[in-house]
Amino acid sequence: MSATESEFKGNPMIVLKQSEEDKFPFQFGFKKAKLVLEHIEDIKAFVEKHSE
Repeated sequence: MSATESEFKGNPMIVLKQSEEDKFPFQFGFKKAKLVLEHIEDIKAFVEKHSE
C-alpha cells in the first residue's frame, strides 16, 4: 500500500494503511514524521530485534 495525505484541523497528515479496507490507519503529522526520520535507525533495529 502507498501512503496518502490528509488534513486534520488545518495540519497535514500522512496516512498509512495495511490494506484499502483498514478502518484504523496509522496516521501522524509533520512533527512526528520528522521525529521518525531522526530515529529511523533505532526503529529499524527495533523491528529487526523483534522479527526473530
